[in-house]
Amino acid sequence: MKRILWTISSALAAIGILAAVLVTLNLRGEEPLPATESLQSTPELVQRGEYLARVGNCMACHTTQGGASYAGGRGIETPFGVVYSSNLTPDKARGIGAWTSAEFWRALHHGRSKNGRLLYPAFPYPNYTQVTRADSDAIFAYLQSLPAVAEPNRPHALRFPYSTQAALGVWRALFFSPSEPLAEPTQTAEYNRGAYLVNGLGHCTACHTPRNALGATTEARAFSGGLIPVQNWYAPALNAAHEAGVKEWRTEDVAALLQTGVAPQGSVLGPMAEVVFRSTQYLSDADARAMAVYLQGLTQQPPAERAPPPAPPAAAMARGAKVYEQHCAACHGDQGQGEPGAFPALAANRAVTLADPTNLVRVVLQGGYLPATAGNPRPHGMPPFQQVLSDEDIAAVTTFVRNQWGNQAPGVGTIEVYRARERRGL
Repeated sequence: MKRILWTISSALAAIGILAAVLVTLNLRGEEPLPATESLQSTPELVQRGEYLARVGNCMACHTTQGGASYAGGRGIETPFGVVYSSNLTPDKARGIGAWTSAEFWRALHHGRSKNGRLLYPAFPYPNYTQVTRADSDAIFAYLQSLPAVAEPNRPHALRFPYSTQAALGVWRALFFSPSEPLAEPTQTAEYNRGAYLVNGLGHCTACHTPRNALGATTEARAFSGGLIPVQNWYAPALNAAHEAGVKEWRTEDVAALLQTGVAPQGSVLGPMAEVVFRSTQYLSDADARAMAVYLQGLTQQPPAERAPPPAPPAAAMARGAKVYEQHCAACHGDQGQGEPGAFPALAANRAVTLADPTNLVRVVLQGGYLPATAGNPRPHGMPPFQQVLSDEDIAAVTTFVRNQWGNQAPGVGTIEVYRARERRGL
């Protein structure tokens, strides 16, 4: 009996020590909140906050389709369940009308709600932690200027144990530390501004970095590309010329891609088209250029040394050539040359020859739509072929374009097409 009691007391003591350690780790860098609100809102501050909220693409997640802006309720699918975005309007009962600017800053910087509860990193506070207090205050002033919407917050639908604060506390202890934007003294002010926007409000690493089994990114692999969880689009590496690196582009072209969605070297599709539509098209010229300068300054990773892929079967190439002639050549050209300003070239197109063919298959299935922007208000689009072509036809035509006109990449099998359909219910 004594041994049993000793074992139980030891286990309880260990749990208590672990809990104390987790609390300590999750309070790193936090200071007591001030008792009173000190923020003085002005029209200029509100205007600046509106701009910064767009840079952070806040409305995209905190607005449901057809719903009131910033009223929350949008489901964000994760491998662990669904996280529902919160109401950011100034409704005192359901929104953030009763919050202070310090509490809002704590949410961005420490990932903690008004009542102290830990927030799920579907809200990208691992990036927003780098947002300055001044910018946080400006965003808060803007949100407080919006019409109050009495939209109740929806409870998250996460599986156990991911639904518990204890599990979230462990995750944060392992993978999150609040940080500050640090200027590189050897770099220009423009570069450092770009670093602040890309790594903070822009939260580019949230998509363009691989995640581990617990959904965390690591700084060591930042910008090296990754499959966006659940959405199943591949966000290509921004630090690799063979994927989406822009080091060799003209800076003006990188800025144009961010602001318009198109550049002489390529265009945006999939989730990045939504980012441009809702967020980066509103960047000031100076900020777009700063982000471009920073992205061009990323340390480049060389392509992995791989043996040349085996030649695809002649039957698949023949079938793909026939499908291409019937459905693709009218826009993309007999030689895959495309039409400048209208239809992208497929020859020498690195998006076509990515090691992971997911994006190419998804575009053929669902179509490709560029964002309508002030700089490109009437973009051309590509229709979906999910109801027109069989899995065998799509596998063949994607294999064909990945291995024609000088392109060279592994072929695409019907199982990859089937999986793309299955994942999105197509």
